[in-house]
Amino acid sequence: MTRGSLVVDHIGELVTNDGRDGDPLGIRRDAALLVEDGQVAWIGSARYAPAADRRIDAGGAAVLPGFVDSHAHLVFAGDRAAELAARMAGEPYTGGGIRTTVGATRAASDDDLRATVGRLRAEMLRQGTTTVEIKSGYGLTVADEARSLRIAAEFTEDTTFLGAHVVPAEYADRPDDYVGMVCGPMLAAAAPYARWIDVFCERGAFDADHARAILACGQAAGLGVRLHANQLGPGPGVRLGVELGAASVDHCTHLTDADVDALAGSETVATLLPGAEFSTRSPYPDARRLLDAGVTVALATDCNPGSSYTSSMPFCVALAVREMRMTPAEAVWAATAGGAAALRRTDVGRLTPGARADLIILDAPSHLHLAYRPGVPLIRQVLHNGVPR
Repeated sequence: MTRGSLVVDHIGELVTNDGRDGDPLGIRRDAALLVEDGQVAWIGSARYAPAADRRIDAGGAAVLPGFVDSHAHLVFAGDRAAELAARMAGEPYTGGGIRTTVGATRAASDDDLRATVGRLRAEMLRQGTTTVEIKSGYGLTVADEARSLRIAAEFTEDTTFLGAHVVPAEYADRPDDYVGMVCGPMLAAAAPYARWIDVFCERGAFDADHARAILACGQAAGLGVRLHANQLGPGPGVRLGVELGAASVDHCTHLTDADVDALAGSETVATLLPGAEFSTRSPYPDARRLLDAGVTVALATDCNPGSSYTSSMPFCVALAVREMRMTPAEAVWAATAGGAAALRRTDVGRLTPGARADLIILDAPSHLHLAYRPGVPLIRQVLHNGVPR
């Protein structure tokens, strides 16, 4: 890994996310940025750019913080392309296909799982994602959940124990027994490799009582709380997450006024996953309603083999603008600083002195082009920890 100093100059538009002058993106024009030892050391006018060991000329392009993808399921095996085809032909999404992936994941070797995570992580990095959260949830045995998290931890420090994804087939008639196992031996085996705990709190998965019990056990083991909530219909998940001080409640597709009020009065982030709605032909979350209420909103890919098999944050930014009534600036902020807030990280999602030097150089003059030119590979270069990738 090459260290030392690096200056990126001739930046036409620099998105800092410092919130100065009432602009959440903190945009600077004709800027430069100095990186030292993997961190942002200085930002300022391009004409005052300091000397450095290396130089990158942005050529008037836009520079943004690296995307922070705070919701991804990358540890799996198998393929569910036929399921997508069935949905496009009119079959509703119920979440039932998760068990198909569970069977394939249990049968896969560690090397096969590691190769899938590595491939998807590399895809994400090429598309500007420099920080990613990775969940377990396709093993659903003590050994398989622990190995999923052990492998995930090789690629990120934000790992999430999702043993409560669905009740596996062998416990279909004994959900209480499965919850007991999740709270007991499975949590004990998973916790050393996890930072977070998550539950799929939906009809057909885990109800509020089971979710509360599992999340409380995770908190007692020192894990932070996240929650899949209100994706398939209205339910108790969002308010349960707020009650427990969750860092993030994710999906938030079907919200009542009480849900929105609870989020607005809390520090819990609403993480929206438009790739899932795109891939399931479901209604999109109303981001405008949340933003107007003062809720902190993040965007993430929900990359998984069944309901959102995309690794592209630029695609999710474009969807958020087109389908969820977000402005381009709001979507970019949600995909960077919003994701950092959902992970309770202060070192990523911004480009200010002291932050980690994770940045992307667009092949475009402005962040607006992420929505203006959907589907076009606009990421010219990525720096991760100050190192060009």
